Amino acid sequence: MKKLLILDGISGVPLGEELAQAFRHIGIETAYYNLLSMPKIPLYGLKSAVTKLVNRAKDSSGDAFFHLPKGNLAAITALIKQKRPDAILVVGFIYKFITPAALKALAQQHQVDLYLYDTDSCNLYTKRREFIFFLEQELPIYKKIFSCSKVTADFFKDTRQLDSSFVPFGANFIAAPSVSDADKQHEVLFVGSGDLRRIFVLESIRDHLSIFGSRWKRNFPLMSPGLIKRVDDHPVWGPDLHQLLASSKIVLNVTRGPYYAAGTGVNLRIFEALAAGCFLITDYCDEVAELFKPGEEIETFNGPQELQEKVHFYLANPERRMAIARQGHAAYLKRFTWEARAQEMQILMLQ
Repeated sequence: MKKLLILDGISGVPLGEELAQAFRHIGIETAYYNLLSMPKIPLYGLKSAVTKLVNRAKDSSGDAFFHLPKGNLAAITALIKQKRPDAILVVGFIYKFITPAALKALAQQHQVDLYLYDTDSCNLYTKRREFIFFLEQELPIYKKIFSCSKVTADFFKDTRQLDSSFVPFGANFIAAPSVSDADKQHEVLFVGSGDLRRIFVLESIRDHLSIFGSRWKRNFPLMSPGLIKRVDDHPVWGPDLHQLLASSKIVLNVTRGPYYAAGTGVNLRIFEALAAGCFLITDYCDEVAELFKPGEEIETFNGPQELQEKVHFYLANPERRMAIARQGHAAYLKRFTWEARAQEMQILMLQ
Protein backbone atom coordinates (compact mmCIF):
# COMPACT_ATOMS: atom_id res chain seq x y z
CA MET A 1 0.00 0.00 0.00
CA LYS A 2 1.49 3.30 -1.14
CA LYS A 3 -1.40 5.75 -0.80
CA LEU A 4 -4.00 5.83 1.96
CA LEU A 5 -7.08 8.01 2.33
CA ILE A 6 -8.58 8.35 5.81
CA LEU A 7 -12.26 9.31 5.99
CA ASP A 8 -12.89 10.48 9.54
CA GLY A 9 -16.44 10.13 10.84
CA ILE A 10 -15.61 11.06 14.46
CA SER A 11 -13.58 14.23 14.02
CA GLY A 12 -14.96 15.64 17.25
CA VAL A 13 -11.91 13.94 18.76
CA PRO A 14 -8.42 14.17 17.19
CA LEU A 15 -8.00 10.40 16.80
CA GLY A 16 -8.34 10.31 13.00
CA GLU A 17 -5.90 13.15 12.40
CA GLU A 18 -3.36 11.63 14.80
CA LEU A 19 -3.64 8.27 13.07
CA ALA A 20 -3.15 9.91 9.68
CA GLN A 21 0.02 11.56 10.95
CA ALA A 22 1.23 8.21 12.29
CA PHE A 23 0.79 6.56 8.88
CA ARG A 24 2.85 9.37 7.35
CA HIS A 25 5.56 8.80 9.96
CA ILE A 26 5.87 5.15 8.91
CA GLY A 27 6.28 6.12 5.26
CA ILE A 28 2.77 5.87 3.79
CA GLU A 29 1.45 8.78 1.75
CA THR A 30 -1.75 9.58 3.63
CA ALA A 31 -4.54 12.03 2.90
CA TYR A 32 -7.02 12.97 5.62
CA TYR A 33 -10.63 14.07 5.14
CA ASN A 34 -13.02 15.21 7.85
CA LEU A 35 -16.43 13.83 6.93
CA LEU A 36 -18.15 16.41 9.11
CA SER A 37 -16.88 19.05 6.68
CA MET A 38 -18.64 17.44 3.71
CA PRO A 39 -21.10 19.68 1.88
CA LYS A 40 -24.63 18.57 2.70
CA ILE A 41 -27.10 17.52 0.07
CA PRO A 42 -29.44 20.44 -0.80
CA LEU A 43 -32.50 20.81 1.47
CA TYR A 44 -31.19 18.01 3.70
CA GLY A 45 -33.57 18.63 6.62
CA LEU A 46 -36.68 18.50 4.44
CA LYS A 47 -35.47 15.51 2.42
CA SER A 48 -34.55 13.60 5.58
CA ALA A 49 -38.00 14.11 7.08
CA VAL A 50 -39.76 13.08 3.86
CA THR A 51 -37.52 10.03 3.43
CA LYS A 52 -38.27 8.83 6.96
CA LEU A 53 -42.01 9.18 6.39
CA VAL A 54 -41.85 7.27 3.09
CA ASN A 55 -39.67 4.49 4.52
CA ARG A 56 -41.82 4.08 7.60
CA ALA A 57 -44.86 3.73 5.40
CA LYS A 58 -43.10 0.95 3.48
CA ASP A 59 -41.88 -0.82 6.63
CA SER A 60 -44.45 -3.51 7.42
CA SER A 61 -42.55 -4.60 10.54
CA GLY A 62 -42.39 -1.14 12.07
CA ASP A 63 -38.97 -2.08 13.43
CA ALA A 64 -36.45 -0.91 10.82
CA PHE A 65 -33.83 1.83 11.10
CA PHE A 66 -33.91 4.59 8.50
CA HIS A 67 -31.33 7.31 8.01
CA LEU A 68 -30.73 9.63 5.08
CA PRO A 69 -26.98 10.30 4.79
CA LYS A 70 -26.33 14.02 4.85
CA GLY A 71 -23.18 14.19 2.75
CA ASN A 72 -22.99 15.03 -0.93
CA LEU A 73 -21.56 11.96 -2.66
CA ALA A 74 -19.93 14.12 -5.33
CA ALA A 75 -17.44 15.38 -2.72
CA ILE A 76 -16.15 11.88 -1.97
CA THR A 77 -16.13 10.98 -5.66
CA ALA A 78 -13.97 14.00 -6.45
CA LEU A 79 -11.70 13.27 -3.49
CA ILE A 80 -11.01 9.70 -4.60
CA LYS A 81 -10.30 10.85 -8.17
CA GLN A 82 -7.93 13.51 -6.86
CA LYS A 83 -6.02 11.44 -4.27
CA ARG A 84 -6.06 8.12 -6.16
CA PRO A 85 -5.58 6.01 -3.01
CA ASP A 86 -4.78 2.29 -2.92
CA ALA A 87 -6.83 1.97 0.25
CA ILE A 88 -9.46 3.88 2.21
CA LEU A 89 -9.61 3.66 5.99
CA VAL A 90 -12.91 4.83 7.46
CA VAL A 91 -12.64 5.91 11.09
CA GLY A 92 -15.84 5.32 13.03
CA PHE A 93 -18.51 4.92 10.36
CA ILE A 94 -19.65 6.11 6.93
CA TYR A 95 -23.43 5.55 7.00
CA LYS A 96 -24.26 8.95 8.47
CA PHE A 97 -22.50 10.70 5.58
CA ILE A 98 -23.02 8.55 2.47
CA THR A 99 -24.60 5.15 2.01
CA PRO A 100 -22.18 2.26 2.53
CA ALA A 101 -23.29 0.80 -0.81
CA ALA A 102 -22.27 4.02 -2.58
CA LEU A 103 -18.80 3.91 -1.02
CA LYS A 104 -18.45 0.27 -2.01
CA ALA A 105 -19.38 1.09 -5.61
CA LEU A 106 -16.83 3.92 -5.73
CA ALA A 107 -14.14 1.66 -4.30
CA GLN A 108 -14.84 -1.02 -6.88
CA GLN A 109 -14.84 1.52 -9.70
CA HIS A 110 -11.45 2.90 -8.66
CA GLN A 111 -9.99 -0.44 -7.45
CA VAL A 112 -9.58 0.71 -3.86
CA ASP A 113 -9.60 -1.58 -0.81
CA LEU A 114 -11.91 -0.53 2.03
CA TYR A 115 -11.04 -0.82 5.73
CA LEU A 116 -12.77 0.30 8.90
CA TYR A 117 -11.32 1.38 12.23
CA ASP A 118 -14.35 0.64 14.36
CA THR A 119 -14.17 3.12 17.21
CA ASP A 120 -17.85 3.67 17.91
CA SER A 121 -19.99 0.54 17.44
CA CYS A 122 -20.00 0.03 21.22
CA ASN A 123 -22.05 3.24 21.41
CA LEU A 124 -24.75 1.43 19.43
CA TYR A 125 -25.21 -1.42 21.94
CA THR A 126 -28.30 0.26 23.39
CA LYS A 127 -29.62 1.35 19.95
CA ARG A 128 -30.79 -2.02 18.70
CA ARG A 129 -32.24 -1.01 15.31
CA GLU A 130 -29.29 1.21 14.44
CA PHE A 131 -26.81 -1.47 15.54
CA ILE A 132 -28.52 -4.05 13.31
CA PHE A 133 -28.40 -1.59 10.42
CA PHE A 134 -24.68 -1.04 11.01
CA LEU A 135 -24.05 -4.79 11.13
CA GLU A 136 -26.03 -5.56 8.00
CA GLN A 137 -25.50 -2.51 5.78
CA GLU A 138 -22.07 -1.11 6.60
CA LEU A 139 -19.73 -3.76 7.97
CA PRO A 140 -19.93 -6.13 4.96
CA ILE A 141 -18.45 -3.52 2.58
CA TYR A 142 -15.03 -3.65 4.27
CA LYS A 143 -12.18 -5.95 3.37
CA LYS A 144 -11.01 -5.90 6.99
CA ILE A 145 -12.31 -4.37 10.21
CA PHE A 146 -10.07 -3.16 13.02
CA SER A 147 -11.99 -2.69 16.27
CA CYS A 148 -10.93 -0.90 19.44
CA SER A 149 -12.84 -3.58 21.37
CA LYS A 150 -11.80 -7.23 21.47
CA VAL A 151 -15.30 -8.26 22.51
CA THR A 152 -16.73 -6.49 19.47
CA ALA A 153 -14.06 -7.79 17.07
CA ASP A 154 -14.78 -11.36 18.22
CA PHE A 155 -18.53 -10.76 17.89
CA PHE A 156 -18.15 -9.58 14.30
CA LYS A 157 -15.98 -12.57 13.49
CA ASP A 158 -18.01 -15.27 15.26
CA THR A 159 -21.54 -14.17 14.37
CA ARG A 160 -21.05 -12.44 11.00
CA GLN A 161 -17.92 -14.23 9.69
CA LEU A 162 -16.27 -10.87 9.08
CA ASP A 163 -12.50 -10.41 8.93
CA SER A 164 -12.13 -8.41 12.13
CA SER A 165 -9.16 -7.86 14.44
CA PHE A 166 -8.68 -6.25 17.83
CA VAL A 167 -6.60 -3.11 17.35
CA PRO A 168 -6.69 -1.01 20.54
CA PHE A 169 -6.31 2.73 20.61
CA GLY A 170 -3.01 4.55 20.84
CA ALA A 171 -1.99 8.06 21.79
CA ASN A 172 0.50 10.74 20.89
CA PHE A 173 3.20 11.49 23.42
CA ILE A 174 1.97 14.10 25.89
CA ALA A 175 4.72 16.34 27.22
CA ALA A 176 2.97 17.02 30.51
CA PRO A 177 4.33 19.85 32.67
CA SER A 178 6.49 18.59 35.53
CA VAL A 179 4.65 19.04 38.85
CA SER A 180 5.83 17.61 42.16
CA ASP A 181 3.47 15.14 43.77
CA ALA A 182 2.97 17.43 46.76
CA ASP A 183 1.92 20.29 44.48
CA LYS A 184 -0.57 18.36 42.38
CA GLN A 185 -3.95 20.05 42.55
CA HIS A 186 -6.21 17.01 42.09
CA GLU A 187 -6.16 13.80 44.11
CA VAL A 188 -8.34 11.78 41.72
CA LEU A 189 -9.22 13.11 38.27
CA PHE A 190 -12.11 11.80 36.21
CA VAL A 191 -12.70 13.25 32.73
CA GLY A 192 -15.74 11.96 30.88
CA SER A 193 -19.47 12.34 30.35
CA GLY A 194 -22.19 11.67 32.90
CA ASP A 195 -23.47 8.10 33.05
CA LEU A 196 -25.51 6.15 35.61
CA ARG A 197 -22.86 3.52 36.25
CA ARG A 198 -20.20 6.20 36.60
CA ILE A 199 -22.31 8.00 39.20
CA PHE A 200 -22.70 4.85 41.29
CA VAL A 201 -18.95 4.20 41.18
CA LEU A 202 -17.81 7.77 41.75
CA GLU A 203 -20.03 8.29 44.79
CA SER A 204 -17.73 5.89 46.68
CA ILE A 205 -14.76 8.30 46.40
CA ARG A 206 -16.52 11.65 46.05
CA ASP A 207 -14.40 13.35 48.73
CA HIS A 208 -11.25 12.88 46.62
CA LEU A 209 -12.65 13.63 43.16
CA SER A 210 -12.35 16.30 40.51
CA ILE A 211 -14.81 15.65 37.63
CA PHE A 212 -14.71 17.30 34.20
CA GLY A 213 -16.97 16.48 31.27
CA SER A 214 -20.36 17.01 29.67
CA ARG A 215 -23.88 15.79 30.49
CA TRP A 216 -23.45 15.95 34.27
CA LYS A 217 -25.97 18.67 35.12
CA ARG A 218 -28.85 16.68 33.72
CA ASN A 219 -27.85 13.87 36.09
CA PHE A 220 -27.69 16.08 39.19
CA PRO A 221 -31.04 14.72 40.52
CA LEU A 222 -29.34 11.30 40.76
CA MET A 223 -26.24 12.58 42.56
CA SER A 224 -25.42 13.46 46.15
CA PRO A 225 -24.68 17.10 47.02
CA GLY A 226 -21.10 16.08 47.78
CA LEU A 227 -20.57 14.63 44.30
CA ILE A 228 -22.28 17.58 42.59
CA LYS A 229 -19.76 19.92 44.20
CA ARG A 230 -16.97 18.01 42.47
CA VAL A 231 -18.29 18.57 38.93
CA ASP A 232 -17.08 21.02 36.30
CA ASP A 233 -19.66 20.38 33.57
CA HIS A 234 -17.81 21.07 30.34
CA PRO A 235 -15.77 18.88 27.95
CA VAL A 236 -11.98 19.07 28.13
CA TRP A 237 -9.56 18.33 25.26
CA GLY A 238 -6.06 19.19 24.11
CA PRO A 239 -3.77 21.36 26.23
CA ASP A 240 -6.44 21.81 28.94
CA LEU A 241 -6.70 18.03 29.33
CA HIS A 242 -2.93 17.67 29.37
CA GLN A 243 -2.68 20.25 32.16
CA LEU A 244 -5.30 18.39 34.19
CA LEU A 245 -3.51 15.08 33.73
CA ALA A 246 -0.22 16.58 34.88
CA SER A 247 -1.80 18.08 37.99
CA SER A 248 -3.47 14.85 39.20
CA LYS A 249 -2.13 12.18 41.53
CA ILE A 250 -4.53 9.55 40.20
CA VAL A 251 -6.28 9.45 36.81
CA LEU A 252 -9.45 7.37 37.01
CA ASN A 253 -11.20 5.66 34.11
CA VAL A 254 -14.73 4.33 34.67
CA THR A 255 -16.29 2.46 31.77
CA ARG A 256 -19.78 3.46 30.68
CA GLY A 257 -22.61 1.08 31.54
CA PRO A 258 -23.29 -0.53 28.12
CA TYR A 259 -19.57 -1.17 27.53
CA TYR A 260 -19.12 -2.64 31.00
CA ALA A 261 -22.14 -4.91 30.57
CA ALA A 262 -20.56 -6.31 27.38
CA GLY A 263 -17.23 -6.94 29.13
CA THR A 264 -15.32 -4.38 27.12
CA GLY A 265 -13.86 -0.95 27.77
CA VAL A 266 -10.30 -0.05 26.73
CA ASN A 267 -11.05 3.53 25.82
CA LEU A 268 -8.93 6.43 24.64
CA ARG A 269 -8.50 7.94 28.11
CA ILE A 270 -6.39 4.97 29.23
CA PHE A 271 -3.78 5.60 26.54
CA GLU A 272 -3.80 9.37 27.01
CA ALA A 273 -3.13 8.96 30.73
CA LEU A 274 -0.20 6.61 30.12
CA ALA A 275 1.15 8.87 27.36
CA ALA A 276 1.30 11.68 29.92
CA GLY A 277 3.09 9.49 32.49
CA CYS A 278 0.12 9.38 34.89
CA PHE A 279 -0.86 6.76 37.42
CA LEU A 280 -4.06 5.19 36.11
CA ILE A 281 -6.82 3.20 37.78
CA THR A 282 -9.43 1.66 35.49
CA ASP A 283 -12.17 -0.89 35.97
CA TYR A 284 -11.10 -4.44 35.25
CA CYS A 285 -11.97 -6.29 32.08
CA ASP A 286 -10.14 -9.10 30.31
CA GLU A 287 -9.08 -6.74 27.51
CA VAL A 288 -7.23 -4.53 30.00
CA ALA A 289 -5.45 -7.51 31.55
CA GLU A 290 -4.36 -8.72 28.10
CA LEU A 291 -2.80 -5.36 27.22
CA PHE A 292 -1.29 -4.29 30.55
CA LYS A 293 0.10 -5.76 33.75
CA PRO A 294 -2.29 -4.72 36.55
CA GLY A 295 -0.41 -3.71 39.66
CA GLU A 296 2.74 -3.01 37.63
CA GLU A 297 1.84 -0.76 34.66
CA ILE A 298 -1.67 0.30 35.70
CA GLU A 299 -4.09 -0.50 38.49
CA THR A 300 -7.59 -1.93 38.20
CA PHE A 301 -10.68 -2.22 40.39
CA ASN A 302 -13.79 -4.38 40.57
CA GLY A 303 -16.62 -2.37 42.07
CA PRO A 304 -16.91 0.74 44.24
CA GLN A 305 -15.60 -0.87 47.44
CA GLU A 306 -12.32 -2.00 45.84
CA LEU A 307 -11.94 1.37 44.13
CA GLN A 308 -12.31 3.15 47.46
CA GLU A 309 -9.71 0.90 49.08
CA LYS A 310 -7.19 1.35 46.27
CA VAL A 311 -7.63 5.12 46.09
CA HIS A 312 -6.92 5.37 49.82
CA PHE A 313 -3.91 3.04 49.52
CA TYR A 314 -2.26 4.81 46.59
CA LEU A 315 -2.86 8.30 47.95
CA ALA A 316 -1.07 7.16 51.12
CA ASN A 317 1.75 5.46 49.17
CA PRO A 318 3.07 7.91 46.56
CA GLU A 319 6.31 5.97 45.92
CA ARG A 320 4.37 2.88 44.83
CA ARG A 321 1.99 4.99 42.80
CA MET A 322 4.78 6.80 40.96
CA ALA A 323 6.65 3.54 40.27
CA ILE A 324 3.58 2.11 38.52
CA ALA A 325 3.17 5.38 36.59
CA ARG A 326 6.75 5.12 35.31
CA GLN A 327 6.25 1.52 34.18
CA GLY A 328 2.94 2.40 32.54
CA HIS A 329 4.59 5.20 30.60
CA ALA A 330 7.37 2.85 29.48
CA ALA A 331 4.72 0.37 28.27
CA TYR A 332 3.04 3.16 26.31
CA LEU A 333 6.31 4.18 24.61
CA LYS A 334 7.02 0.59 23.63
CA ARG A 335 3.59 -0.66 22.57
CA PHE A 336 0.89 2.00 22.41
CA THR A 337 1.95 4.96 20.30
CA TRP A 338 -0.13 5.76 17.22
CA GLU A 339 2.88 4.75 15.11
CA ALA A 340 2.67 1.27 16.67
CA ARG A 341 -1.03 1.13 15.79
CA ALA A 342 -0.38 2.27 12.20
CA GLN A 343 2.30 -0.39 11.76
CA GLU A 344 -0.07 -3.04 13.12
CA MET A 345 -2.83 -1.98 10.72
CA GLN A 346 -0.41 -1.91 7.80
CA ILE A 347 0.63 -5.50 8.50
CA LEU A 348 -3.00 -6.62 8.75
CA MET A 349 -3.87 -4.84 5.48
CA LEU A 350 -1.13 -6.72 3.66
CA GLN A 351 -2.22 -10.15 4.90
